[in-house]
Amino acid sequence: MFGKKEIPVYLFTGFLESGKSTCIEEVIEEGNFADGAKTLLILCEEGEHEIDDQLLMKNRISCVVLEDEDELTEDCCKKLQEKYKPNRIVVECNGMWDLDKMYRETFPENWIVVQTFTTVNAQTFQIYSANMKSLMMSHFKMADLVIFNRCESDNIDKPAARRNVKAINRQAQVLFESADGTVESKIDEELPYDVNASEITLEDDDFGLWYLDIGENPRKYMGKKITFKGQVYRNKTFPAGAFVPSRKAMTCCADDIARIGYMCHAEGADQYKNDSWVMVTVTVKTQQSRKHDGEFPVLYAEKIEPAQPPQEEVVYFG
Repeated sequence: MFGKKEIPVYLFTGFLESGKSTCIEEVIEEGNFADGAKTLLILCEEGEHEIDDQLLMKNRISCVVLEDEDELTEDCCKKLQEKYKPNRIVVECNGMWDLDKMYRETFPENWIVVQTFTTVNAQTFQIYSANMKSLMMSHFKMADLVIFNRCESDNIDKPAARRNVKAINRQAQVLFESADGTVESKIDEELPYDVNASEITLEDDDFGLWYLDIGENPRKYMGKKITFKGQVYRNKTFPAGAFVPSRKAMTCCADDIARIGYMCHAEGADQYKNDSWVMVTVTVKTQQSRKHDGEFPVLYAEKIEPAQPPQEEVVYFG
């Protein structure tokens, strides 16, 4: 009888030869699955690196290989659970398969994805980003941790790579691992404005960097006055006297344009038409939010003036 007990699922995503198997092996070697519980490892592709059989056996890990996307169905998952009776499941995903479908349709209801790791080969990142950006961004969107491996000073722009991830998934942690195993997590972004100034004026091209930085470090901007250009956005769910001075951003591809910005409280906000351009001067405060998993910035307008659209209306993060 198929049980309803919830089973934690750990996903490892990324393109072929991105280091998924190596990452899984390192997680096992670090003792994360050494509690004696049964683990089912589902491999959706086989790369050059094979996980050591003795390591799997020692940690009570059963391995199943499914190389055809049509094989991985909800019925297949239920049969695997019935056969192996795992306490947890690890899935090494084929980077070309539909991850969203896997989440929504393939996994049984009692398979609960608790953590998703995405590995990226820095040597091929630019090629995949240029030719399959939408697919790569779908990996970033679902990731809790993104690991860029095989990083060398000449093969990856770390701040730009980090922006690519954060633009689509602000909650993801991003790590960079060099060939010698050195891991770097804190990447200093060179901001085009003086973040230490009490009053900051953003150029039109600065909005994207500011949006990401203030989202991650709201306290850094606490009490500062920021002047920038934005497009009025307001809907029926907004409180009275509030709007978002926003910009449209390309987070993935030309077909994936999203509006970004932060709530701004302002007297007479309703006098400005949606999509009209304004120059705003705001003071930054912060609020606690469960939705944002901590503090997030809230803006309070001191001055709002009509403005002309910027030369480039869409914000890019690459």
